[in-house]
Amino acid sequence: MIKKINNYVSRKNTFKRVFFLFLATNVIYGIIIFVTIPKVMKYSDGMKILDMLPMGYNAEYVKNLFVTLGENGRHTYLFEQIPFDMIYPGLFGLTYSLIIFYLSKKINFDNLSIYKIALLPMFAGIFDYLENIGVIFLLTKFPDLNEKVVGTSSLFSLGKSLFTTLTFLTIITLLFLMVSKKIKMNKK
Repeated sequence: MIKKINNYVSRKNTFKRVFFLFLATNVIYGIIIFVTIPKVMKYSDGMKILDMLPMGYNAEYVKNLFVTLGENGRHTYLFEQIPFDMIYPGLFGLTYSLIIFYLSKKINFDNLSIYKIALLPMFAGIFDYLENIGVIFLLTKFPDLNEKVVGTSSLFSLGKSLFTTLTFLTIITLLFLMVSKKIKMNKK
């Protein structure tokens, strides 16, 4: 089974596909960072929105943020920011998993562990989706905030941050190993 998955991923995981997915993922990310988040932040009086709090948040912060955002800010968050943030996690998970596979093949790291490591971006994406669902729930139920939902959504934010960080550390490590391998080969 693992060999079949390995063969399929190896055949389909070309540089062009990975590069195209990387571009698509980062176009969506760029829209989020440079367009939709700034639109919401116009209403926030300098408070960071929930998506930008990697260490989580509490019910008091959420209440203060939502009050500060006002009806227009909450509407912008729900109907302009969240839709793009519902596209991004899936793209992130797929793209960065394929990047991990691609880099692993380039350094001949052909091991069962790579399949486990390649799940890191998928988990980041799953936690991002769960965080988004929590934020949607909080926005639609405001001013009735449920502390358990806030706490759960905050935990999802922490999970997203953890797995995103592990993803990028993995990619940096694989890039370092790939460059080291090239340097060694050039010295021979």
